[in-house]
Amino acid sequence: MSATASAAASVEAAHGLGLGWNTADPGEVRRRIRTGEYRGYTGALARGFVQANLAILPADYAAEFARFCQRNPKPCPLLAMSEPGDPRLPELGEDLDLRTDLPSYRVFRDGEFDGDVRSIGDLWRDDFVAFALGCSFSFEEALVDAGLRIRHWEDGSVCPIFLTDVECTPAGRFHSRMVVSMRAFTPANAIRAVQVTSRYPRVHGAPIHLGMPERIGIEDVGRAWQGDDPTVVPGEIPVFWACGVTPQVAVRSARPPIAITHTPAHMLVTDVRNASLAVG
Repeated sequence: MSATASAAASVEAAHGLGLGWNTADPGEVRRRIRTGEYRGYTGALARGFVQANLAILPADYAAEFARFCQRNPKPCPLLAMSEPGDPRLPELGEDLDLRTDLPSYRVFRDGEFDGDVRSIGDLWRDDFVAFALGCSFSFEEALVDAGLRIRHWEDGSVCPIFLTDVECTPAGRFHSRMVVSMRAFTPANAIRAVQVTSRYPRVHGAPIHLGMPERIGIEDVGRAWQGDDPTVVPGEIPVFWACGVTPQVAVRSARPPIAITHTPAHMLVTDVRNASLAVG
C-alpha cells in the first residue's frame, strides 16, 4: 500500500472509531491506541492538542542527546524528558504510558533499523530515558486556522520530507544532516506562513528555507526522501521547515545498542494544547 493510501485508510479507520479532529479528549485517543483499537497515522486526530516525536535511549547516551537537542532547537525542540526507567511524562499527560500509547514504534539496534512494533513493554529497560520533541502537526493546525491551505491535508497524502546538506551542530556521538518537511505556497502565503509559524518555536518555528531547494542540497524537489512526492503548481514556491525525523538520523549516527523512536506519522498525542505553545 502506498503512503497516500495508508494515510487515507488511517483517516477512514479513525472516523470509523469515532476519532478525529473533533475528539475532545486526547486521553481517549491514547486509550484506543493502548488497547489496539487504532494503529494508524495520528495526524487526523485530536484537534487542538500537541502531538510529539519520541526518542528513547539508554541513560549513558541521554546527556549527549539532550545537548544535541539544545544545540539544534529547530529540528529537535525538546518538550519533555523522562527520568531513567520511567515510562511516563506527567507534564504531557497524567495517564500517558510511553510503552503503549503510540500506534507504532521504530526500533534501532547499533544504529540499524530493526523493525516497527506496536508496543515496547517487552523492550523497556530500567535505564531508558525518553525525549518528547515538538511536531509539525501543531504548526500545521495554526496555518489552517490562519486560512492557509495545506495540500497533504486536503488530498490525504503524507507530508514530503527531504534530507538536506545542512549540518546540525554535533554533540558527542550524535551528529546529523538536517531533515526538512516541505509545503508549497504562493509567495504571499509563504510570507504569512513564516509569520504564523514563527510564533511556535517549540514545534519547529519558522521555516529554515524558501525556494531554491538546491541551496540546501535537494536536487529534485519532486521526489521526496520520505513521505509522498509533493506537488508544486505554477505560482507556488517550496517552503521548508526543520523536521523531527532529524533525531532519528542522529540516533543512527550515534549507534546505541538499542534506541526506539516513533514510526514516522505515528505520534504521541498529549494533553497539552497547541495554543499554549504560542509566543508573542
